Amino acid sequence: MDSSDGPDGRERTQLSRRRILAAGALLGTAPLGVAAETIGGSGPPWAPNTAAYPQSPDPAQRYDFFSGPEAAFIEAAAARMIPKDELGPGALEAGVPIFIDRQLAGDFGKGATWYMQGPWDAGLPTQGYQSRYTPAQMYRAAIAAVDKATQNASNNPFAKLSGEDQDAFLKRLASGDQQLEGVDAKAWFKLLLQNVMEGFFSDPIYGGNRDMAGWKLIGFPGARYDMTAYVKQYGKPYPLPPVGIGGRPAWSRG
Repeated sequence: MDSSDGPDGRERTQLSRRRILAAGALLGTAPLGVAAETIGGSGPPWAPNTAAYPQSPDPAQRYDFFSGPEAAFIEAAAARMIPKDELGPGALEAGVPIFIDRQLAGDFGKGATWYMQGPWDAGLPTQGYQSRYTPAQMYRAAIAAVDKATQNASNNPFAKLSGEDQDAFLKRLASGDQQLEGVDAKAWFKLLLQNVMEGFFSDPIYGGNRDMAGWKLIGFPGARYDMTAYVKQYGKPYPLPPVGIGGRPAWSRG
């Protein structure tokens, strides 16, 4: 969400990249809905042939969950929330929409391991996610409601608005000043922002953090097996490139 900042008049993010990166780093790099163990046993918490299974980013940007208009929204919103700048790629370039799409198409989107029965009373902030919608249902309803709201106001879907108008709309969602038909707008924006940050810092096998862009920005080493040589190197920058669970792209190049 852009605004001018400082006497030089350069465009900076209102919700600054530094703040987003710091918050995202605290979330860790595990993908949405992935726990260390499955309920009732140990082992990887995914099933073969589901969207939650680790996979390489899709260079063709093929979506499994989002429709065309939904994909247009998520690409536009992600690009405004973590924009590319002189520090590197933003959420769109890092494949965050693909990450969110894969998760919504899998067990996270279904709320597969969540208690999703009523009653659906308004919860306290300390109680976490409180909705009759699964995450996939919430996204689908919210994006349709966003485009309906912007169509009514300006005769354009969100993705066709100017960057400044997109920023203003996202700010109203974040503050609770913008209502959405049939959806808790503020709660959904909180989920959207969380998912964008998770996609920016997830391991690349889950579709986001393409080329480890998020890790490079914060100096995170990734899944290196041995860090003992650098543990006591205080005040020195980490000298090696990050490594994902699937290795680094350079290792597979001829």
